[in-house]
Amino acid sequence: MTRLSIRIDFDGGEAFGPGKARLLELIAEHGSIRSAAAAMNMSYRHAWLLLQAVEDTFGAPVITTATGGAKGGGAKLTELGRDIVARYRAIEAQAARSAAPDLAE
Repeated sequence: MTRLSIRIDFDGGEAFGPGKARLLELIAEHGSIRSAAAAMNMSYRHAWLLLQAVEDTFGAPVITTATGGAKGGGAKLTELGRDIVARYRAIEAQAARSAAPDLAE
């Protein structure tokens, strides 16, 4: 099966693509950076470094975290984080629709 991958390159050398988008989606789904990293078979440290890179690129937090306690800790996406994922997935879907006839060939 053929599929299209989209990576957006920014001035300054940073990029946002399917891996960072999936990490953000899994954080939203699992409510945890550690669980999201495990779901992607990556270390917590690597996930944290990717999140820091995304925040550096966009200049604002993409997640909020709470430390553990009686109710446990966790992480969730900020409004910016949700917006980045939604816009990225919209760009990806539009590109896939546009490229579908050529990919089919």
